[in-house]
Amino acid sequence: MKEMNDAIFEPERYELFAAPRYLFEMDRREFFKSLGGGLVIALIIKDSIAQESGGGRAGRPQAPQEISAWLRIAKDNTVTVYTGKVEFGQNIRTSLAQAVSDELRTPMSNIQLVMGDTDLTPFDVGTFGSLTTPVMSEQLRKASAAAREFLIDLAVEAMKADRASFTVADGKIIHTAANRSLTFGHLIGDQMITKAIATNVATTPADRWTVAGRSAPKVDGRAFVTGKHKYTSDLKLEGMLYGKVLRPPALGATLATCDVKEAQSASGVTVVRDGDFIGVAATAPHTAERALALIRAEWKLTPQPSRKEIFDYLKKHPAKSMEGRRPAEPFKKGNLEEGLAAADKKLEASYTINYIAHVPLEPRAALAHWQGDKLTVWTATQRPFGVRSEIAQAFRIPDSQVRVIVPDTGSGYGGKHTGETAIEAARLARAAGKPVKLVWTREEEFTWAYFRPAGVIDIASGVSRDGMITAWEFHNYNAGASAIRPLYDITNQKIEFHASDSPLRQGSYRALAATANHFAREMHIDELSRALGLDPLEFRYRNLKDARLRAVLAAAAETFGWAKRKSSQGRGFGIAGGMEKGSYVAMCAEVAVSSGRVKVVRVTAAFECGAVVNPDGLKNQIEGSIVMGLGGALFEAIDFENGKILNPRLSRYRVPRFSDTPAIETVLVDRKDLPSSGAGETPIVALAPAVGSAIFDATGIRLRSLPMVPNGSVSSR
Repeated sequence: MKEMNDAIFEPERYELFAAPRYLFEMDRREFFKSLGGGLVIALIIKDSIAQESGGGRAGRPQAPQEISAWLRIAKDNTVTVYTGKVEFGQNIRTSLAQAVSDELRTPMSNIQLVMGDTDLTPFDVGTFGSLTTPVMSEQLRKASAAAREFLIDLAVEAMKADRASFTVADGKIIHTAANRSLTFGHLIGDQMITKAIATNVATTPADRWTVAGRSAPKVDGRAFVTGKHKYTSDLKLEGMLYGKVLRPPALGATLATCDVKEAQSASGVTVVRDGDFIGVAATAPHTAERALALIRAEWKLTPQPSRKEIFDYLKKHPAKSMEGRRPAEPFKKGNLEEGLAAADKKLEASYTINYIAHVPLEPRAALAHWQGDKLTVWTATQRPFGVRSEIAQAFRIPDSQVRVIVPDTGSGYGGKHTGETAIEAARLARAAGKPVKLVWTREEEFTWAYFRPAGVIDIASGVSRDGMITAWEFHNYNAGASAIRPLYDITNQKIEFHASDSPLRQGSYRALAATANHFAREMHIDELSRALGLDPLEFRYRNLKDARLRAVLAAAAETFGWAKRKSSQGRGFGIAGGMEKGSYVAMCAEVAVSSGRVKVVRVTAAFECGAVVNPDGLKNQIEGSIVMGLGGALFEAIDFENGKILNPRLSRYRVPRFSDTPAIETVLVDRKDLPSSGAGETPIVALAPAVGSAIFDATGIRLRSLPMVPNGSVSSR
């Protein structure tokens, strides 16, 4: 688990390095009521927080080595598997079950996963960065393989037979010669497997997988399609109240005055004011809303830049502080001046990326319940242990007094890393003395969650007549450093990420800045190829030695029929490729443009992430990324002015619709000779540049800003 414990938080994961959103003031009576009293508690809190969180919010304890921390086998032969990863729509519950089934040689139907419960599962840094498949899947394979070998040891002892005479299949240890078998449950009895996982335990190579490597139906899929599954927003506890929080009228506003007397007089309503936090809890949602409307608050507004001036603002306002992040070092190779001098053609262009919202199917929600000094919170988050530490810090209590449970969640896309909703619900529950559920509205989700960073990318390049790139200078302002360096073989390079002071709250989004950097880079590559009159695919081949990227480009082009395409006015074709998180992707796109309106007709994607675990699940990830990517490529953008979000609802914020969906072809390049990489993020990076290149092919108009057609038409830009 070293990769997980030492996971690098990329610079653009701004939300993980920001100061706490809440640090509550506590009066003496409420403090001792929540903690159970005692002077000793107050004295040890500070040290407890430091020890139990590993030295801070980003603390990463070592993963346990005991098999029982990861899986337990019951008498009825069921296998319970424990992981701090969460299921938020990526179908990882299924692929992890496949890995365990393969190694333990037991049917998937025998396996149950406990996910994202800080009291039951080993510490986990979070479900992000496409880490689950390459790291957690491998960890569970090792634990399962170690458990399998331990069960064989038990069978050897029970049957007094040679170890080599045993096989394992269908949840049984089988002694073929004696025609006898024992189930796992019979062998294990009531004991837990406390044995440590050997460092040299051998796992099954991909070419010998029998469960993984094949498509498997979604675990618990019926519960989701029938409505049986309970999301956080569906949960109820006896005596539960409903919470609402008073929000400022604009970003950056601070509370000047507040009168809560009228709200406090409302029947069945608890009002909380703690610093700038003001909220209510009531017996019904509409009662809470009415009580909130009775609060009279005045706010002090701070002037903020608007969307119209954001790109100049980001370039002119470098970050005042990196907030604990390590600055990205500039990358230099060769001599840029010599490369430009050797160029027969030079090109300079600027590419811009707007802020966009995550728009998860399920807005943020939390249900908090204090029982004495113990707090339990059910919430939709990708970082249960991180949120546990945020809650503990907000209330100044040890992590051990907080339990975070994550029901399988309605999507996240990097947007559910922080725990403000859980903290808000917990603060209201503590004051009310009852469980409180808080569900953000769609408007709150659009306004108070963090956005994908906006950015400016300036590129200056040079190319020789023979189609070789001689110089490459790349400056990214604010969007982020993920995938900032090209895979193209360029002798002379200068690449730099410049952190900016963002006026909007920003943070992780699917693939981070890899989408922005791929868009700018691949669009620029397309511009260079067309400046030389070369086929865009051939131009890439001339400058590319990376065999894996060449392979996916070739696979996408062949399936798409790239060589047979026929461009015409109003009909165009584009291609793009790249790599992120160890996975490689290439996409070809066909667009039709009529009266300025753009329709993406067809997309072919080739994807390679090492050994494929679940082909259908992987295709779902790729196709979902393509549809999601259409929004950011064509029309998604947050509109804002002077700190106010102007399009905080779906009636004003355009997302992809069924009518926008193109025909999609997916080619899986299955490399069983390579370890499996994650696939939740990478597919989205190639869609925008492929579509942008196709739009140019159809119209001769080069669009260098995401979204490319925010008003629905090329001609209206």
